[in-house]
Amino acid sequence: MPTLFDPYMLGTIPLANRIVMAPLTRNRAAAGMVPGSFAADYYAQRASAGLLIAEATQVSQQGQGYQDTPGIYTDAQVEGWRTVTDAVHAAGGKIFLQLWHVGRVSHADLQPRGGEPVAPSAIRADSKVYVGGSFVDCSEPRALALDEIPGIVEDFRRGAANAIRAGFDGVEVHGANGYLLDQFAKDGANHRDDIYGGSIENRARLMLEVTKAVVNEVGAARTGIRISPVTPANGIADSDPQPLFDHIVEQLSALRLVYLHVIEGATGGPRDIAPFDYVSLRRRFAQAYMANNGYTLELSNKALEAGDADLIAFGQAFIANPDLVTRLERGAPLNEIDKDTLYGGGAKGYSDYPTLEIEHA
Repeated sequence: MPTLFDPYMLGTIPLANRIVMAPLTRNRAAAGMVPGSFAADYYAQRASAGLLIAEATQVSQQGQGYQDTPGIYTDAQVEGWRTVTDAVHAAGGKIFLQLWHVGRVSHADLQPRGGEPVAPSAIRADSKVYVGGSFVDCSEPRALALDEIPGIVEDFRRGAANAIRAGFDGVEVHGANGYLLDQFAKDGANHRDDIYGGSIENRARLMLEVTKAVVNEVGAARTGIRISPVTPANGIADSDPQPLFDHIVEQLSALRLVYLHVIEGATGGPRDIAPFDYVSLRRRFAQAYMANNGYTLELSNKALEAGDADLIAFGQAFIANPDLVTRLERGAPLNEIDKDTLYGGGAKGYSDYPTLEIEHA
């Protein structure tokens, strides 16, 4: 029976184990939205994971929703990320980049020329964003015009191309957590009456168009996607998520994506927040299924043994434990997170957490 610590072949990419570091926003990219100088240390320290998924990274300035988050739309950003991928590869790791457009989860202060954030419909997100060193309410958004939507698809395609140019092994399309693609998919945020609204097929259209464009650019073997069917993150909701995501996953499987990354339950919260059949998604997706949210060592191995997942993603545990793989394997205690350093700052609370070897030196 497979365990977390067994190797896994992710398409054509050999992974040392089935443990994945989930993307974690840390707000440490400053001037030009370029990854900080210590980002290479941070990711290389965690390269013992089978796969690292780098933090959500906006594909355009319009796609930014929080201060000091990195981008992948300028040459300087590409070069900044290159230092990260070089360090991870030197440490023997594999790393994907998560491609992000926040949609309505933003603030005018972050938008081009102080404009309104964009959304499928002009419905304000019941959420806060990190701007000016504090959390503030999201700005009122405007609905995207039909002729603007191809530009969104192009931004994701270009972001994927830039990620590969920066040395990433692949990319993950961010279709989760109440951000733009999720907003289009769910009827709580999408009240459109054109080809991107109304029916399940229409609401799923943008997520599928973006993913197809990314696949066409970098190949299915280098493309994954993240979804969160029932999370209420960033004020998102859908009246009937099961048929919506059954349809989405069937279409994603047809694109032969290398993995499907599923947040089961509420992001960072209860796994049982709403009824949902995740096994249904597992059956509909022919490639690797990556499970996420509240997984312990015991629950992870149970899911792997049952065939309910191929890979398990860990989020917060990786923040304070650069050697999480070793700690899990040895049953060692985990470091506690310094919550005061989660967002913003420098190396403190980022790349200075101790490993077991340092603790016992």
